[in-house]
Amino acid sequence: MNKETISLEMEVYEFIEDLEERDARLLRAARSETKNAYAPYSQFRVGAAALLTNGELVKGTNQENASFPAGICAERVLLSTASSLFPGMAIESMAISYDNINGNSDKPISPCGICRQSIYEFQSRTKQPIRIIMGGQEGKIFVLENAASLLPMVFGAEDMQ
Repeated sequence: MNKETISLEMEVYEFIEDLEERDARLLRAARSETKNAYAPYSQFRVGAAALLTNGELVKGTNQENASFPAGICAERVLLSTASSLFPGMAIESMAISYDNINGNSDKPISPCGICRQSIYEFQSRTKQPIRIIMGGQEGKIFVLENAASLLPMVFGAEDMQ
C-alpha cells in the first residue's frame, strides 16, 4: 500500500485592500450582491459575481424556497445567468461572499459540493480556468487560481468518454 497526499495551494490576503484592484472590485460586487439574496429561512445570504472573458460582469444570489430543497445557490444562479446571457462565454474570475444575518461574516467560505461540481463543469466546457475569490463581508480572503482545486479527485465529463 502507498499513501498519497492531495494538497491545495491558495493565496491568502488579510484585507480587501491587499488584492489587485480587479479582484477587489469583483469581491466588492459579490459582497454587495448579498443584499439581493432571498434567504428568509437560513438568514445566510450569499452573493457571487463573475467577470467573463468578454469583460461583462454577471451576478447571482442564493434563492431559498419553503419547499426544501427547491432553492438554489448563488454560484449556480450565476452560472445559469452567464450561460443564458452569454452562451459559450468563459468566466475569468468568480468572487463569492456572504452575509450571515445571525452571526459573523468575517472569514472565507467555499462553495457547497454541488456548486463545486457545477463550477468545474462550466470551467471544463469553456476550456478556461476559473479563478475563485472567497471572502466574507470582512476579514481574510482566499484566492484559488483554478476552480478544479475546489474538487480534488473530480468526476467530470471526460471520465464518461
